[in-house]
Amino acid sequence: MSDHEAADRKADFSRGVRTSIPIFVASAPFAILFGAMAVDNGLTIFEATLMSASIYAGASQMVGLELFGSHTVAPWLIVFSIFAVNFRHVLYSAAIGRNLSHWRPLNKAAAFFLLVDPIFAESERRVENGHRITFAWYFGAAVPMYLSWVLMSWFGAEFGSRVMPDAHAIGLDFLLPIYFLGLVMGFRARPRWLPVVLVSAIASMLAFRIVGSPWHVTIGALAGVLLAAGLPPRVVPIVAAPGAPVS
Repeated sequence: MSDHEAADRKADFSRGVRTSIPIFVASAPFAILFGAMAVDNGLTIFEATLMSASIYAGASQMVGLELFGSHTVAPWLIVFSIFAVNFRHVLYSAAIGRNLSHWRPLNKAAAFFLLVDPIFAESERRVENGHRITFAWYFGAAVPMYLSWVLMSWFGAEFGSRVMPDAHAIGLDFLLPIYFLGLVMGFRARPRWLPVVLVSAIASMLAFRIVGSPWHVTIGALAGVLLAAGLPPRVVPIVAAPGAPVS
């Protein structure tokens, strides 16, 4: 590797780390909350931390926590429930995979494990801005997010009941929705952005009322995907160059 390539990778990694800062700042309170709730529901500190390290998905971890705590649910149903809530990550992998075709299979596998909602959104934004998703940038953004989630889960399990304030009382529970809203608004220049967002939002709200949380997340995402897939292809008009013959 030349000095120039090494410098480019280092710069890309640094840009990825800077991208991750607002993400893990916004998600830290939820990781702490999960750790505290996990211990309250009978998990040990080690089990709570291991759950964050192995599943690494906030919504499905909460689902698993509720099901584990019931002591009456079959293990296969717990696995299925976590998969169902995380199904949107399959869609993320399919969407982002076309931009990782130059990666090695092992690198792709690691990237897909670290592919959570904000990392997907930031990756899409990077592509829209005309940049490639390089290995250095992606892992500069994804690894600090992952380590922060695991560390804050441990912190919540160890000290949560003593240091975690009431998230609702001081508005901590609104940090991540604000961050995601900003990401969604960043894609508003895309064609058909508004109908897809509206359908996803309406389906998610209806699912929240009928089915409950966190199933509404996956149902809303699937509704938006189905609408986008069902819309007719966008026709891009071809403008002939001046003086070109018209057939």
